[in-house]
Amino acid sequence: MTGGTGFIGSHVVAQLSAAGHDVVVLTRRRERARHLLLLPTVRVVEADPQEPATLARYTRDMTAAINLVGILHEHGRESFERVHVAFPRTLTAACDRAGISRILHMSALGANPDAPSRYQRSKAAGEAVIAESGLAWTIFRPSVVFGRGDTFLNLFATLAQWFPVIPLAAANARFQPIFVGDVAACFARALVDDETIGQRFELCGPKVYTLGELVRYAAVTSGHPRPVAALGPALANLQARVMEWLPGPLLTRDNLASMQRDNVCEGCFTDRFDVAPTALEAIAPEYLAPLARRSRFDVFRARGGR
Repeated sequence: MTGGTGFIGSHVVAQLSAAGHDVVVLTRRRERARHLLLLPTVRVVEADPQEPATLARYTRDMTAAINLVGILHEHGRESFERVHVAFPRTLTAACDRAGISRILHMSALGANPDAPSRYQRSKAAGEAVIAESGLAWTIFRPSVVFGRGDTFLNLFATLAQWFPVIPLAAANARFQPIFVGDVAACFARALVDDETIGQRFELCGPKVYTLGELVRYAAVTSGHPRPVAALGPALANLQARVMEWLPGPLLTRDNLASMQRDNVCEGCFTDRFDVAPTALEAIAPEYLAPLARRSRFDVFRARGGR
């Protein structure tokens, strides 16, 4: 598995381990995977998964590949093209040489060759690489993903703690957040379900929110209710330009472009995986509320962290 030490990847690894699968996680920094070492049937290997020789070595004797590698912001050599397009090409080639026929791939809702952002277009190009590989593929397209340790609602809660008013670009952009445990469950079940081969699945939660509503919810739930000042297009673009230069940017012009189109599913949640999407309000208070003190290891408990 690649991308297994991140927020979503950690949950997918936990689900696979709970189901009894042997999982090998490739990561460039083993210290980021210390929480995975607690899980039975999981082996963490410190190696650069983008190196063809590394993939050639660790795809031997494997039966499936899962790719969760992705970035929201470009930084240095880590471009959308390199991460979302070139890496899937390297991975599928390694799978082909090793005789691995099955691959699960994480894309993103809104991936389209004609999308307004480079992020979305690169995700679409990565999907094309997977779909044209000749492997038995399944592609997932989640909306924004929430859960303990997310960088979405937690970010808004942190901003509310420090700012009396939250200036917000694209306040009316619409999202349909999906719980990370539900995403992980879909991956784990697709792995053993041949009926999912050759299919793309959009993953969304049960409710649509505007970005402004999500920011206000995170602020109130974290104990710091704040007014949200919606920015017009010109100020939103200026805000993104400024924030691009900050370390670990909160917002870029490409992010802003992504929000020109609603991040919502076209239809109902698929019944293929026997998963009823979890409401945001049922989970978020557990980690946003001021008195929430549950161990971070609770997320690896039964039923995908619920």
